[in-house]
Amino acid sequence: MPVVGFLGTASPDLTRGRLRAFHEGLSGLGYVQGRNVVIEYRWAENQLGRIPELIADLARRRVSAIVTIAGTSGALAAKQATTTIPVVFVVGTDPVQAGLVGSLNRPDANLTGVTSLALQLAPKRLELLHEMLPAATAVAFVVNPASSSAKGASADAHSAAQTHGLALHVLEAGSERDFATVFAKVRELKAGGLVIDPDQLFVNHSEQLAQLALHYAVPTIFMYRDFVAAGGLMSFGGSLNELYGLAGAYTGRILKGEKPANLPVQQATRIETLLNLKTAKALGLDVPPTLIATADEVIE
Repeated sequence: MPVVGFLGTASPDLTRGRLRAFHEGLSGLGYVQGRNVVIEYRWAENQLGRIPELIADLARRRVSAIVTIAGTSGALAAKQATTTIPVVFVVGTDPVQAGLVGSLNRPDANLTGVTSLALQLAPKRLELLHEMLPAATAVAFVVNPASSSAKGASADAHSAAQTHGLALHVLEAGSERDFATVFAKVRELKAGGLVIDPDQLFVNHSEQLAQLALHYAVPTIFMYRDFVAAGGLMSFGGSLNELYGLAGAYTGRILKGEKPANLPVQQATRIETLLNLKTAKALGLDVPPTLIATADEVIE
């Protein structure tokens, strides 16, 4: 049976729902784990420094394909580890700018995958937070300084803040230990709210960030539904289940013999806005009716 190497940054417990979507995408092409395909999992357990060694281990095993759900760093590690094993990635950046593929339509190598274009949606997240907090004169933006996209994301956030007449404080969190410090700093700076950059570090700790935002009473917007479901105020971005499902389908097509070079990088088509009215009430916020009317899902 073909063997697929799968790399995730978190743990299977935190990724269970998304893994189900991946398997559904794979089964749509006729592949069922244990029946006609074997999947070897590697989990970084939120230790992002382990990603290159885990990818290298899968490459040494000469698997039929590598699926990396470890953001841009995982995709770059896979590109460095092998030029022959097909690689399917899920990233939030522009794969061309990140140096993963030659073009979206013709990857022209052994890598292809799915992008949520998370960074391109960052200005809209700031705009939504401003709509929620019209009286705020300053907001904060947190990035992971180790991320290759941190500098560009900060520049985009500054530009968006200027558009809305807001001062912007860029804060850094390079590990889970920095999270509480960031929220305390937002309060100290008297910033109206916080925008979280969609870095893999933050994605893996969505629930913890949501709880800290409540504890420090900081109105916060992130990218994915998990954050709002865990008590976060707002989210705007793609669906992780959609991304994993598309990755599963591409993996199935590769197992059937298609080449990554001929499979265009797919972009998330489902962009959703979520609001948690219970959290808004706890924060003492009056949610504008326009936000409620345009939200795809409202949690009460």
